[in-house]
Amino acid sequence: MNSKNAITVYCASSVTIDEAYFEAARELGAEIARRGVTLITGAGSMGLMGAVNDAAIAAGGTTIGVIPQFMVDRDWHHKGLSKLEITDSMHSRKEMMAELSQAAIALPGGIGTFEELLEIITWRQLGLYDGNIVILNVEGYYDNLLAMLDTAISQLFMKADHRQLWSVTNNVAEAVDMALSTNNNKSFSAKF
Repeated sequence: MNSKNAITVYCASSVTIDEAYFEAARELGAEIARRGVTLITGAGSMGLMGAVNDAAIAAGGTTIGVIPQFMVDRDWHHKGLSKLEITDSMHSRKEMMAELSQAAIALPGGIGTFEELLEIITWRQLGLYDGNIVILNVEGYYDNLLAMLDTAISQLFMKADHRQLWSVTNNVAEAVDMALSTNNNKSFSAKF
């Protein structure tokens, strides 16, 4: 059911963050659109989610937002998306976002973004998701999380080859290249 030409982007809805993060989000949305790739997001209109959507739309891209009904009821959804998919829960939202895309890129975000990123990595480890996962480490935002994952590996909670589950870059164009790569650790198989 995966589209061959779509990337899910996980990111913050916060509006009080540094402008550098907004610049990266706008650059990512525009880059995805320029490549003719569909952008999949959580359909938010604020923060980095709004910025990535706005930039993709401005660049003529196709945008699909996936959002649970309770968020639509609160009017949190972006009104200019190419398509809005409404789900019954947060769980079905994440599942649909994964099903619609061939890859995922995580921009900086808060607890929701952490949860989405770690869940999609877990799904890939378990063989439930075969897309590439890219951590876009803007301004070193994910350094501490990456260090924690290294600690989990050094303490034998994870295997060293689990690092193959994700890629890391601080460059937007490279993140899209990694996401779209057909050679980016596709052969990873779940090992416990």
